[in-house]
Amino acid sequence: MSDYYRNSEEVMSVGKWIGVMIILAIPLVNIIMYVIWAFSPNTNPNLSNFCKATLLLAIIGIFISFMFAGCASMLYML
Repeated sequence: MSDYYRNSEEVMSVGKWIGVMIILAIPLVNIIMYVIWAFSPNTNPNLSNFCKATLLLAIIGIFISFMFAGCASMLYML
């Protein structure tokens, strides 16, 4: 068997994912847990990558919304 399969982490079960989704549904706790799970070395790599991707998309979405808000306010001033 190759080293890729020997070093791979345990697959997260459906029950664990449901627990993650419940925790991420709680306001303010979700932001803290996203950061902890994204950057903690003890977190399952699947969960860590999910949290990193979600945080990156949130940052991109916030940036785009600020851009649209800036354009809308400029149009309002005209």
